[in-house]
Amino acid sequence: MILTVTPNPSLDRTYEVPALGRGEVLRATAERMDPGGKGVNVSRAVAAAGRRTVAVLPLGGAPGALVAELLAGQGIEVAPVPVAGATRSNIALAEPDGTLTKINAPGPELTPVESQSLLSAIRTHAGAAAWIACCGSLPRGLAPEWYAELVARAHLAGARIALDTSGPSLLAALRERPDVVKPNAEELAQAVGRPLATVGDALKAAEELRTYGARTVLASLGADGQLLVSDAGTYFGSAAVTAVRSNVGAGDASLAGFLTAGGEGPDALASAVAHGAAAVQLPGSVMPSPADLDPAAVTVTADVPMDRPLTEPAP
Repeated sequence: MILTVTPNPSLDRTYEVPALGRGEVLRATAERMDPGGKGVNVSRAVAAAGRRTVAVLPLGGAPGALVAELLAGQGIEVAPVPVAGATRSNIALAEPDGTLTKINAPGPELTPVESQSLLSAIRTHAGAAAWIACCGSLPRGLAPEWYAELVARAHLAGARIALDTSGPSLLAALRERPDVVKPNAEELAQAVGRPLATVGDALKAAEELRTYGARTVLASLGADGQLLVSDAGTYFGSAAVTAVRSNVGAGDASLAGFLTAGGEGPDALASAVAHGAAAVQLPGSVMPSPADLDPAAVTVTADVPMDRPLTEPAP
């Protein structure tokens, strides 16, 4: 079982539009409504792969009830933590060329009692988990050190932790030595305090995160591929993608693919790349099923292309 923790979940509405024009009336050609949040997406991808997953998340108001209903409909066990504030609703506008414009609401502010209830719910389910995936931004009311406390508690219980967050929350948690961290290029650049222009720059930044405490770094480099850096070695994976429809949740699908394949080594990296490549070719935040994957399109090598420029350099 893979346990996911999403401290700031959402109800996501995605609209596909022919073009985005500021100040214009836009007519959507398609729309979707999905349960959202990075950990929620990991659970959705795990469930799509036919694996058991439990999603721990604070839920409040009508949007929270709808998130729980949508998750249950996808075969996901929900461990809700009731909160007074309403779960946030987010909007995404997807254009045909893959450009995505997102409006993310701040979400409710959690009280100290609600914060402890969230930790208690995690502890209740942690014993049965092969992995605990803690993902996304922290809501108002939780200090940046909250993830660090969670990682420490999980390790004391003998659980393995995969962490996908950024900024002060990531840096604070590194001292507790999370088993896996999954930054993208922008988050890597932010963590080390310098821009990244090449795959080699990203590799050096990932190695630096390991000196801060991360045991394994799975770095998403967008269209350029993914890096895996651990004691077992360094690998680079990529896949050919014919058309990008939406990149919402692609990184979350990658993390799910990595964890369901064992969470270590080149085979797990290949699974991560295959899941990410499949996700960007699906609408909205739809998570890929095994039928959507194309393992033959994935290449994994220990020969990292250090001088390859990043398609989207991280400032």
